[in-house]
Amino acid sequence: MSVSRARCEGSGRRGGAEGRWRAVPSRLSFPQRPGLGQGRAAAARPGRGGAMALCGAVALPRSGAVLGGRAAPLLGLLLLGKPAFSTTRVACGKNRRLRQKRAISERKLTRYFVDHRRVRVVGGQGGDGGHSFYSEPRKIFGGPDGGNGGDGGHVVLKADQQMKSLSSVLPFYQGVHGGRGGSRNCYGANGASVYVKVPVGTSVKEDGVVVADLTQHGEEYVAAYGGAGGKGNRFFLSNENRAPMLFTPGEPGQERVLHLELKTTAHAGLVGFPNAGKSSLLRALSNAKPAVAAYPFTTLNPHVGIVHYEDYEQVAVADIPGLIRGAHQNRGLGVAFLRHIERCRFLLYVVDLSVPRPWIQLQDLKYELEQYKNGLSERPCVVIGNKIDLAQSRINLPLLKEQIGDRVIALSALTGDNLEELLLHLRELYDIYVKTEQSRGQRPVKW
Repeated sequence: MSVSRARCEGSGRRGGAEGRWRAVPSRLSFPQRPGLGQGRAAAARPGRGGAMALCGAVALPRSGAVLGGRAAPLLGLLLLGKPAFSTTRVACGKNRRLRQKRAISERKLTRYFVDHRRVRVVGGQGGDGGHSFYSEPRKIFGGPDGGNGGDGGHVVLKADQQMKSLSSVLPFYQGVHGGRGGSRNCYGANGASVYVKVPVGTSVKEDGVVVADLTQHGEEYVAAYGGAGGKGNRFFLSNENRAPMLFTPGEPGQERVLHLELKTTAHAGLVGFPNAGKSSLLRALSNAKPAVAAYPFTTLNPHVGIVHYEDYEQVAVADIPGLIRGAHQNRGLGVAFLRHIERCRFLLYVVDLSVPRPWIQLQDLKYELEQYKNGLSERPCVVIGNKIDLAQSRINLPLLKEQIGDRVIALSALTGDNLEELLLHLRELYDIYVKTEQSRGQRPVKW
C-alpha cells in the first residue's frame, strides 16, 4: 500500500497527553517518541505512550535507530492493523461492465409475439357550434358571431417496418375531440388524428371481410373517421332571419370493431414438420437466433432471417412453425400459423432424410397447404433434404429423388455441408421473383 510522504517535526513529553501540531504543505508535524526515527507516515495523533497510527499509516525507523521500551510491540500492532481507507481508486470503483441480455426461451417469447388482435376504434366527436351575438359600445345589434365547432380526429392505422408484432397495439383507440366554436366567429380547433403503428403485412378485417391490407411501409388506412363539427348561429344568418338563435352540436365519431391479423412478409418460407431442422437451417443461413436444442421440440413463433449477398441484395427467409397432419382443420398450431405462408413468394420444403420414406412428408405438406388455400402448393419451391451427415440419410437420398420430380438439395444444417448450393439457388428464385414483379408493373418487396 502506497502512502504519502511526510516529515515529522515537534516535541512532546513522555507520558503527556498534550503536544504541539503544525501542518505545512506536503508535511505533517507530530510529537515524536525517543527511539523512533523519522520515516513514512500518513497521520498520527499525540497521546500517552507517544505517536499512534491512524488510517493504517506506519512510521518506520531509520537504519541504525534503536527500538526501545514499548516501541517494538507498538510497531507490531501498527503493521498488523487494518487500513481504514483505500489509497487506490480501483478498489472502491464500481463494476462498469455492460450487462448481457438474457436469452428468452421459446415459451416466454410467446407473450411478446402477437399475430392477431381485436381493436375497437372510435373517431373523435366534433365540437359544438358557438352561440353568441356581437356587442360593443354604440353598437347594440351587432348580429350573430358564433363560430363553427372543430372536426373530430381520425384513428389511422399506419404500417411500420420497425414493428414486428401486434403486442403493442391496445384494444381501444379514440380520436381527439374537436373544439367548441367561440364568439367573434372563432372556429373550434380540429381534433388531432391518432396514429396506430402496425407491422407490415397486417390485414384488417371487419365482420370477416378484409377491408384493408397494409403491405408497404408507410401505407395508411383510416380505421375510424372523426365527427364533423357543429354549426354556430352565424351560419344560419339570412335575410329572413337576422338574429338566429339556432346552433347545432357536433356529430359523434365513427365507431368500429376491427380484427387485425399479421401475416409475415418474407421472400422465402421454410415449411416442414416439427424437428425437421428448420430453425437450425435458418441459424446457418442468417444471423437469426431461433431456439434450438438437442431434444425434440417445435418452434412456437415465426422467425425471419436476412440472407446477405455481395451485391447488397437481401433475401428474407421465414421459419414457419412446424405443421402436422390435419393442420388445415386447426389441429396442432393449426391455421394460426398457416396464414404466415401466404406472404411467401417461394417455398423451401425441409424434409428429414433420416426418417423412413421421407417423400411422405413432402406429400403431406403439399396437401395441407393446398387444403388451406388453393394454389399455395404450386408456388416456386425447392426440396431441402436435411441431416445428410447421418448414415441413414445417405441411403434415403436416392430414393427421395426417384419419388419426386422437384429439385432436391441435400445438406446438413448442423455441419454446414452443401449450404453454398442452397444459397445460390435461393438467389436464383429471388431474381425470378423480381423480374416477374417488374414485368407486371409492380414493385417487389425489399428488405
